[in-house]
Amino acid sequence: MAKPLVAIVGRPSVGKSTFFNKVSGKKISIVEDTPGVTRDRLYADAEWCGKAFTLIDTGGIELKSSDEMWQHIKKQADIAIDTADVIIFFCDAKTGLTAADYDVATMLRRSGKPIVLAVNKLDNYREDVLFDFYELGLGQPIGISAEQSKGIGDLLDEVCADFDKVDIEEEEGLKIAIVGKPNAGKSRLTNQLLGYDRTIVSDVAGTTRDAVDTPIEVDGKKYVLIDTAGIRKKKAVDEDIEYYSVLRSLAAIRRADVCLIVIDAAEGITEQDVKIAGYVHEQGKPSIIVMNKWDKVDKDTYTVNKFEEKLKNELAFMSYYKSVYVSAKFGQRVNKILTLAEEVYLNASKRITTGTLNDVLGDAIRATEPPTKNGRRLKIYYMTQDGVTPPTFIVFVNDGELMHFSYRRFLENTLRKAFGFEGTPIRIFVHEKNED
Repeated sequence: MAKPLVAIVGRPSVGKSTFFNKVSGKKISIVEDTPGVTRDRLYADAEWCGKAFTLIDTGGIELKSSDEMWQHIKKQADIAIDTADVIIFFCDAKTGLTAADYDVATMLRRSGKPIVLAVNKLDNYREDVLFDFYELGLGQPIGISAEQSKGIGDLLDEVCADFDKVDIEEEEGLKIAIVGKPNAGKSRLTNQLLGYDRTIVSDVAGTTRDAVDTPIEVDGKKYVLIDTAGIRKKKAVDEDIEYYSVLRSLAAIRRADVCLIVIDAAEGITEQDVKIAGYVHEQGKPSIIVMNKWDKVDKDTYTVNKFEEKLKNELAFMSYYKSVYVSAKFGQRVNKILTLAEEVYLNASKRITTGTLNDVLGDAIRATEPPTKNGRRLKIYYMTQDGVTPPTFIVFVNDGELMHFSYRRFLENTLRKAFGFEGTPIRIFVHEKNED
């Protein structure tokens, strides 16, 4: 059984994200005074008095707003409420009880879920302020100050009192980060992989502002999909909020097992796409180039070959790449992506025995002698594998300065030819060893 899910809901700017960050112990939600900053649901594992649970932060609910984005946010909050085991309803002590609070309370009562009423921004405890919130008909209001960490323990005691005994085993699965420029179709691709609308899909560039984790299971295999904000050029990042979103996306790459680099095929590969791929490569992550919006491309017999040639030229630094041409809008070939993700991760996790490595190394040295410099030849004694994800190898030599970059590249190509490693970078380090 999974951990209990606890959803934090309420109207905008009542301090939900501040509370989420305090309880999760990580700065996950973007906290700013601008209403509407948290747009999608965010998940984090938390624990209180030995009870583990998953906390869900949601965008502020504006039930009577006709704005399209607010309607999207309400839909996301609805999903969070529907999947939650316990709901924390946040109100604002400074603003006082509002008509919007009554509307949200009515919606929550219909859910039939246990509801804990939190009155936030109560920096100095006043019972007369709390008394008004009894009118919501949700039981005893609990006064807290998320900013000052006051009353949080009492609130969590009440939340945990509603839990049944659950299996607190960590959710496991292959973590797949979906990254790329804004409006490349990342959220639509995420939703196709999930089979339901998990993230907000909009044609407005910059809709997804946070890295959003969703665990799924397909054919008995577990995955965690991480949808991220689009990564723009630095000079195009004006808003502070978006700046932090980009940092969050880069952090998502670092914690992922596999990255899907989503490129708009109709636009073609751009300089920014290459930079994003370069960052994934530098972080040593196995990856798949997902050429999305393939339905928009005029095609003939040679179209894929032309695209592949372009990719080979632009991504020469990661010649190991694997690509797939999809239409997230229509689901075309999307079913291949998780299988490819499994393959590249297995390649990144591959471990080669030292004996086998040195048999291949010996054949390579005999076929192409190591270089010489100033009359001194590079001697390669042996090679061993030092780690995985990415596969990392150490070559022991007589003099590291004699290892020309072209011979290092030759050794990398030799390893790839012998052992595969498609879709993953590999690293080769040179260590000097004294001659006996």
